[in-house]
Amino acid sequence: MTMLKLFGIIFFCGLLSPSQEVLSGLSCAVSPGAMQNVLSDAILQNGLLQQHLQGLVLPNIMGEGGLLNSPTSITGLHLVKVQLPRLSVVLLPGIGVQLTIAAKLELSGNCLVGLLSELIDILVDVNITANIKCTNFESGTVQVVIEDCLCILGAIKIKLLSGLLSLSVNDIVLNQLTATLPGLLCPVVDIVVNLVNIQLLGTLNAVIPVGTAGTIHYQLASLPFTSGLFLGLDLDGAVKQVGGSIIPHDSSPSALPPLLDKLLVLGLRQSFLNAVLSLLIQIPPQTFTCTPEVFSGASRLQEAITTLVPAGCPTCHGTSPLSIKLTLFGNPLILLEENKATVELSVMIQVFIKRLDGPILNLLLLKADLGLNAHVSIAGGRLVLGLSLG
Repeated sequence: MTMLKLFGIIFFCGLLSPSQEVLSGLSCAVSPGAMQNVLSDAILQNGLLQQHLQGLVLPNIMGEGGLLNSPTSITGLHLVKVQLPRLSVVLLPGIGVQLTIAAKLELSGNCLVGLLSELIDILVDVNITANIKCTNFESGTVQVVIEDCLCILGAIKIKLLSGLLSLSVNDIVLNQLTATLPGLLCPVVDIVVNLVNIQLLGTLNAVIPVGTAGTIHYQLASLPFTSGLFLGLDLDGAVKQVGGSIIPHDSSPSALPPLLDKLLVLGLRQSFLNAVLSLLIQIPPQTFTCTPEVFSGASRLQEAITTLVPAGCPTCHGTSPLSIKLTLFGNPLILLEENKATVELSVMIQVFIKRLDGPILNLLLLKADLGLNAHVSIAGGRLVLGLSLG
């Protein structure tokens, strides 16, 4: 059943320490490793960084000296490929996230040394480190701000088709790239990070249908916060019936367990699950006609009832079929215990005879409480409850 898509979401910032109390019915804690995997997919594997670096406009490189002491100019320098990109994440307590991207940038352009013009290929190692924080929380959204972006250039390899390369050309390229690349790369990282933030926040502001009975609308509940061990956030989950009425649930503080060796921990309050179950379990009244084929004891029960019905009821004949009607009474409740979940249902059991010449005759009206064992699992990115009689 569709309940939550939170397991299809990994989010960008915020952190929950083991003892931190949470403020809403849904809360999450994410390990740095899980966050690193998701950001690596969003920024590197999906080609987002490569796409925005393709638009880099690199200035011409001009210098004196070079082959035979001739002036050197490198023009039309552009990015060909981002090689071997790697991403790592460190959580900064009270600040946010430190994101580091290491890669080799393959550049190509035209080189003119004296009167000799040819293609030049440059391979430069870059290491970009940016501190990211979330700010300006409003209506389920936050703004991502990059602080202290640092770009360090490593080894530079230069290749000319002629193979004629002097040390002075190498020095000119190194000096010019060191002076210009950081100012070009940090703004690109800022753009990419904000795009990823928008994508991930979009998964944290969603309306999920619960069958045809209603919806769950969840969004970020507060500004995320960080420590050095976990990433976490709180979500507001509004459970709405068809027509827009909200089913209330308790949002008093509770605590998440520590992550330990888990990549992600999602906390759902019992009261929130009860609100969702009230949408999920809406069983219409069920009526069963107890013929011998359906209920083996029906004929004997009917004979007994016919015998017990007072003789002063001439219209109560045993030829009328015996029926049982089950009606859900009140809302279902889920009880969460250690390594155990139980769903309690109250039903009204009505045993009656529908007389041929008039209204039904009620023989028995009984309220029964059923305890169902709940097996909780994750399937297809959704939380699934399998119920069985206890």
